[in-house]
Amino acid sequence: MNLPEHKPSPGTDAWLAQINEEIIDPERPIIDPHHHLWKKHFATKYLLADFWKDTTSGHNIVKSVYVECRSFYRRDGPEHLMPLGETETVAGLARESLEAAIGSDTGLTHIAGIVAHADLTLAREPEKLEELLQGHQQAGAGLIKGIRHSGARDSRPENLIIPGRAPAYLYGREDFRAGLRTLAKHGFTYDTWHFHHQNEDFLELAQAVPEVTMILDHFGTPLGVGIYRGNQDTIYQQWKQDIAQIAKCPNVYAKLGGLAMPDNGFGWDKRDLPPDSDELVKRQQKYYMHTIECFGPQRCMFESNFPVDRLSLPYHVVWNGFKKLVSDFSEEDKHAMFYGNAEKVYRLT
Repeated sequence: MNLPEHKPSPGTDAWLAQINEEIIDPERPIIDPHHHLWKKHFATKYLLADFWKDTTSGHNIVKSVYVECRSFYRRDGPEHLMPLGETETVAGLARESLEAAIGSDTGLTHIAGIVAHADLTLAREPEKLEELLQGHQQAGAGLIKGIRHSGARDSRPENLIIPGRAPAYLYGREDFRAGLRTLAKHGFTYDTWHFHHQNEDFLELAQAVPEVTMILDHFGTPLGVGIYRGNQDTIYQQWKQDIAQIAKCPNVYAKLGGLAMPDNGFGWDKRDLPPDSDELVKRQQKYYMHTIECFGPQRCMFESNFPVDRLSLPYHVVWNGFKKLVSDFSEEDKHAMFYGNAEKVYRLT
């Protein structure tokens, strides 16, 4: 009797291991400015050892920036201070990563910065927001570089794997904008994540609070599932216009990555075989090149968005794809996008 062939499940190590590419430009130093760690999301764990397994897969990932994902929160105490648990845990992992990197000859990545979470609408109670921001600074021991309070919200969240938690029109709230101005006083950056239909709201926000350095995560997340499936061309045309307008705000930088999330609708997370870097370039090049053209290489930085994008493709494939996308750029521009801009924006040492 012939037993049915067992196929590895998408997103698993066995599934990802089916694609093995020669590493392009392996010596190039890279800062990965956007990754997460967690004990259990999407029914998986992704901790420091798992991150190192990816970052040592061939590319020279020297440093990284951890971006909040509501992991490791405190389980008791004042609600507005619960995000401090994430900073406390990740700061400890960052110390561990630095010690390991110093003592290693295998090129281990160390976490050089943290983008924490704060509810910026706490500006309506300024003492609470100050308490939280100062708590992050103390717990982070110099690693806190910015805050992310995502604006992502969709009218049909049931269609999305990551639906977002923001209230309606968060970016337009005066208490939220007051919170952003508080970040400027502390010298923090502001990372944001939202969906494509919120890009115009974000444009208004960036114009209204020009004193804050803002980082647009994941291209403003063009969606391609649920009610958006089959409308990608129309969405792309509006997205192009929105990105061009946002790029006119000199306080905004763009992260290039996070476009392989299942909600983007490329379908890679449902296939028997992950894409290789050539397919990444073929299907996503227009998003990357338009954004670079609008912002310029000096205001763009490549990001992995792992392990979320790990649901769709391997880590080494992501960076190979990025290197292919800009293979004909100058060395100065390449260094800026792979390393220099992240180092400058997040003030990494």
